[in-house]
Amino acid sequence: MNTAEQQTAAADTKGTTAESPKKQIVPGLALVATLAGAAFFLAQQSWFQRMGMGPLTLAIVIGIVAGNTVLRNQPFILANGIFLAKGLLLRLGIILYGFGITFQQISAVGVNGVLLDATMIASTFAMAQLIGRRWMKMEKETTILIGAGASICGAAAILATEPVVKGRSDQVSVAVATVVIFGTISMFLYPLMYPLLGMTEHQYGIYVGSTIHEVAQVVAAGQAISTEAANSAIIEKMVRVMMLAPFLLILANVRLPSRRANAGVGKEERQKLVIPWFAVLFLAAAAVNSVIAMPAMATNAIRHVDLFLLSMAMTALGLSTQVSAIRRAGLRPLILAGCLFAFLTVGGYILNRLLIG
Repeated sequence: MNTAEQQTAAADTKGTTAESPKKQIVPGLALVATLAGAAFFLAQQSWFQRMGMGPLTLAIVIGIVAGNTVLRNQPFILANGIFLAKGLLLRLGIILYGFGITFQQISAVGVNGVLLDATMIASTFAMAQLIGRRWMKMEKETTILIGAGASICGAAAILATEPVVKGRSDQVSVAVATVVIFGTISMFLYPLMYPLLGMTEHQYGIYVGSTIHEVAQVVAAGQAISTEAANSAIIEKMVRVMMLAPFLLILANVRLPSRRANAGVGKEERQKLVIPWFAVLFLAAAAVNSVIAMPAMATNAIRHVDLFLLSMAMTALGLSTQVSAIRRAGLRPLILAGCLFAFLTVGGYILNRLLIG
C-alpha cells in the first residue's frame, strides 16, 4: 500500500471511529423508546387504569421483564443507549418537570422539609457505618458507597462518592446493585402503603422524596398516587440531591488527612466540588414558571415530552435491573442495604410525622 492509500485508510478509520459512538447510542435508545411507547399504550387501557398503573410504573415493569427474559444477555451495542436514557434523559426529564412547579410549591416544603432531608441523610449514613463496619466488619469503601447511595440519591451519589473513597469497580457495582434492588421495592411498596399511612397527598410526597433512593423511583412512586404527591416528592428529593455537594466536602475533609498520612507526603489532595447541575436547572425552570405565564399549548407539550423522557429513563432502569445482580451483590451488602431500607421506610415515616405532620 502506498502513502496515499495509507492516508486514505487512516482517514476512513478515523471517520469510522468518530462516528461509532453515535451509532452505538441509537440502537439502545430505539429499544428504550419502543418499550416506553408500549408502556404509554398500555397505560391508556382501562384495566391498567383501574389498577392505578401509569406509564412510569409500567415502563419499569416492562424493562425488568424484558431485561430478565428476551434481553437477559443484552448485546453490547445496546449498552450506551440504555446508559444515556437512565442518566442524561432522566436528568433532562427532571429539568422539564420544573416547568410544572412554582416557587410557591417549593416554599410549601418549608424549613422542616430541609431539616428532614438533612436528618435522614445523616442518620442513614451513620447507620450504614455502624452496621456495616462495626457489626458486619465490611470493607470501609463498600459501606461508605452503600450508605451514600441509600441516604442521598442512589447511583448518582455512589458514582460521585467513588473518587473520594477510591473504591474499586466491584465495590461500586455492588453498591449500585443494592440501590436498584431496594429502591425498586420501595417504588412499588409505597403506593400500596399509602391508604394505611394516614397522610395527605402532600405529606406522602414529602415522605417519598425524603426516603426513596433514586430520583426516577421517587417520580414513579409519587405519580402512582397523584400529580400533587409527585410534585411534593420531586421538590423534596431535589433538596436531598443538592445536599450531595456538602456531603462530599465533609467526607473528603474527614478522609484526606488519613490518606495523606498513609501516603507519607505533604502534598494536599484536592477534591473537585460536585454540583448536581440538573437540580440547579430544575430550580431555574421552576423560577421561569413562577414569573412567566406560559401558553397552555407549550405547557402541555412540555408535560408530554417530559413524561416520555421519564418513561424512557424508567424503562432503561428496568432493563438494567437483572436478577443476577442479587447474586453478584452477595449476602452481607444485601443485609446492610436491607437494614437501611427498613430504616428509611419505618424510621423515615416516624421522622416525617414528627417534622411534617
